[in-house]
Amino acid sequence: MLGLMMNQPLRIAGLLEHAAKWHADTEIVSRLPEGSIHRYSYHAAHERAKQLANALLALGVTTGDRVGTLAWNTHRHFELYYGVSGLGAVCHTINPRLFPEQLVYIINHAADRFIFFDLTFLPLVERLAPLCPAVEGWILLSDRAHMPANAAIFALHCYEELLAAQSTAYEWPVFDENTASSFCYTSGTTDEPKGVLYSHRSTLLHSYAASLPDCFNCSSRDVVLPVVPMFHVNAWGIPYMTPLNGCKLVLPGPGLDAASLFELFEQEGVTFTAGVPTIWFGLLTFMREKKLRFGTLKRMIVGGASCPPTLLKAFDQELGIEIRHAWGMTETSPLGTVSTLKIKNLQLSEDEQFALKTKQGRLIFGVDMKIVDDEGQELPHDGVAFGDLLVRGPFIVGDYFGTAHPGQLTASGWFRTGDVATIDPDGFMQITDRSKDVIKSGGEWISSIDLENLAVAHPAVAEAAVIGIPHPKWSERPLLVVVRKPGLDVSPEELLQFFEGKVAHWWKPDAVEFVEQLPHTATGKLLKTKLRQDFAGYVF
Repeated sequence: MLGLMMNQPLRIAGLLEHAAKWHADTEIVSRLPEGSIHRYSYHAAHERAKQLANALLALGVTTGDRVGTLAWNTHRHFELYYGVSGLGAVCHTINPRLFPEQLVYIINHAADRFIFFDLTFLPLVERLAPLCPAVEGWILLSDRAHMPANAAIFALHCYEELLAAQSTAYEWPVFDENTASSFCYTSGTTDEPKGVLYSHRSTLLHSYAASLPDCFNCSSRDVVLPVVPMFHVNAWGIPYMTPLNGCKLVLPGPGLDAASLFELFEQEGVTFTAGVPTIWFGLLTFMREKKLRFGTLKRMIVGGASCPPTLLKAFDQELGIEIRHAWGMTETSPLGTVSTLKIKNLQLSEDEQFALKTKQGRLIFGVDMKIVDDEGQELPHDGVAFGDLLVRGPFIVGDYFGTAHPGQLTASGWFRTGDVATIDPDGFMQITDRSKDVIKSGGEWISSIDLENLAVAHPAVAEAAVIGIPHPKWSERPLLVVVRKPGLDVSPEELLQFFEGKVAHWWKPDAVEFVEQLPHTATGKLLKTKLRQDFAGYVF
């Protein structure tokens, strides 16, 4: 027997329709690449998204076509999220921080028909355009006054002129909720980037889950500023979650320096924000130097990379901000876990509560997880056993776009994340390493992440990485690679002494090497494949 409820497919356009009708005058504020501040409402955004849909149809875009974006967090990029997906095409957000060779591969592999880009990326697009012959047109996200006079780009269009030529009369089509909606590629540190193709259904379910109190906990009373870029895993779903809840949305554009962000936080009354640890380290340093405090900011999410406990403690205890650690991947849409305490955890001491906050956290609804050993046998949730982390759910990737199955799905339908983790009895998951980065010494595993977090707690250390070096007796031993803070000095002996009493003796790195900088991926994660190349043949 089937239920007798209305059959209303979940569609991305419905989010903006809802906000335009019931939160019509709520603001969307953007700092543009040109430097100015732009303000309008959800109602105005909806009207322009419909104009964009008409413009795309006039260009010949149809259901299933891929439309690329190379853009910052602005109102125009927000319109693309809805105008492209709303008509049934696929919004392909491209990360401009990737290597040019990767960008060419991604654009050609996705078969993007048109690409919209910000003025900041004009030099990059001039390099890419000749290498992407299938792209039929490049649309600059600007008005006529800012169009370049002699751009070396075939079929260059002006975004504002395309929209101005179109009517706001448009009815969003109704189609199967499993229709592809948006597209992100993984950063591809060890092989070619892989495409993750989201659906309208998966995106809407993820938006509901992200809104829950134990996750982002946002409502129409919130002012939300996503620092995480809209070109990186859909800004963790925030451009979809904010219209669903009627939040005021503040988009920072390219101004991601601490001074620009703090100005927007205070000017617009931001209450909630989300970003990666490197951004928050910069903001923390700025606020300490200027002796500043937030006026309205109450909550923040840190994710995208393991967050050192020192950073969590500074925002939590020094600045009075409720900071939640989160974990996810491109393949999980991206949210998987958020470290929100249960009521029983509030009875613990401050130190015990903080220890839980440093973990990646508990599952959000829509995700299931387990840890398994090398034979695939499930391990206990005792907070001690650690194994390969597997996940599944309605917004977890089922396969990659346009490639042979890469083997990350198990026979029973679980996705292998590539992370090694523990899960405690209350469901708090903690990443101990990437499976390819874990150090196996004498048959035992050593967590490189734990060692890195300890190293950056030293006052002279700006950044640290730990890699396994082949050892004739122990198979592998840890090498600590460190970037010193400017003007501060520390010896290898001092750093190794710093580990005494904090980890098991056999976990201590065998040596320390200092470098000017560490290699990173386009999304800010440590690029340990490059480090292992740099230290190939190293002898303790």
